[in-house]
Amino acid sequence: MFPNNIGSHLSLDETAFSNGDLYTVLTNKKEKGKKGVIITMIKGTKVEAVIAILHKIPLKQRKKFKEVTLDMAGNIGLIVKKSFPNATLAVDRLHVQKTGPGCIAGN
Repeated sequence: MFPNNIGSHLSLDETAFSNGDLYTVLTNKKEKGKKGVIITMIKGTKVEAVIAILHKIPLKQRKKFKEVTLDMAGNIGLIVKKSFPNATLAVDRLHVQKTGPGCIAGN
């Protein structure tokens, strides 16, 4: 955990490495790939395990987060709701663009 990297607008996403290991990554959106972007990288995507790590951030601080961008995976949404109670959830544009054409076509 890199507490100095925490900002008011976060992104929570899962990623897979080339060996197939899944990780959940919390980043500071303001930094956009620069130094200081990663807040924490958690092995796995299980809701309880990820929440346990994120709850190491004091509740008082977690209540201050304004927005968390996430994909449409149900587990990520649940993690955000339980960990960042006052944050607005925003679905990642990339995931909306991937899903949108199928919705319009009726698939």
